[in-house]
Amino acid sequence: NRIFAMTPTAEPLRSDVPNSLRDVAIFMGEDWHWEVWGKTLSSVKTGKSAWAEIHGGEVFEYFEKNQEAANIFNRAMSSFSGLATKAVVEAYDFTGVEKLIDIAGGHGRLLTGVLEAHPSMRGVLFDLPHVIAGARELNKNDRIEFATGDFFASVPSGGDAYIMKHIIHDWDDERALTILKNIRKAMNAGGRVLVVEAIIADGNNHDFGKLLDIEMLVSPGGKERTAAEYEELFNRAGLRLKRIVPTKSPYSVIEAVAA
Repeated sequence: NRIFAMTPTAEPLRSDVPNSLRDVAIFMGEDWHWEVWGKTLSSVKTGKSAWAEIHGGEVFEYFEKNQEAANIFNRAMSSFSGLATKAVVEAYDFTGVEKLIDIAGGHGRLLTGVLEAHPSMRGVLFDLPHVIAGARELNKNDRIEFATGDFFASVPSGGDAYIMKHIIHDWDDERALTILKNIRKAMNAGGRVLVVEAIIADGNNHDFGKLLDIEMLVSPGGKERTAAEYEELFNRAGLRLKRIVPTKSPYSVIEAVAA
């Protein structure tokens, strides 16, 4: 008999290990996802998302109409949040934040992790209605309030800080500006905007953010950005880049305040 055993390289594909990437691997392997990557050349030539070419609409419209695909996507994003949460909590000082609003926070893994580390903090998880329906099932934390809506129209008011992980990179500059301006209007005096993203480094060295940049191009039509590009984006939204806090993950916490 031939005997097969799992090697250490495959450990992250298990569901019962810390920082499991099983759900990410499933997302990457879905035909509705990898078929879009097959049109990368088209996106490079046109600068436009290949998603519409394959699916006839935008990414998040597709997920609203395809619940199984949406569940796979949300679980994958939760896995990414698992990788980022500990690193963000260790690296960033949340002192002074009594109310943290997680914009498009999915199932709430990042928000829950921050609240666990700060027992006096309260949180608001804001996302589309079909996403929040799933989040309510998973989160029974009495310090989390749920809110639904469209961040291109408005966001919940009264936050001391607004955190967004893997959100601004989904969008081109104009749509990213709309989101940031809505947060600028809604936040408390002295509030902060915390963007958790990969910063594109200068030069041609290997950079995880550059791989994400291709994913953003072919799927939602967004992009990763350099520090200078974030600074310019914030300035246009009436905000000021205050600092960039690196973490022990590919992501940084990019902090902005009112200009």
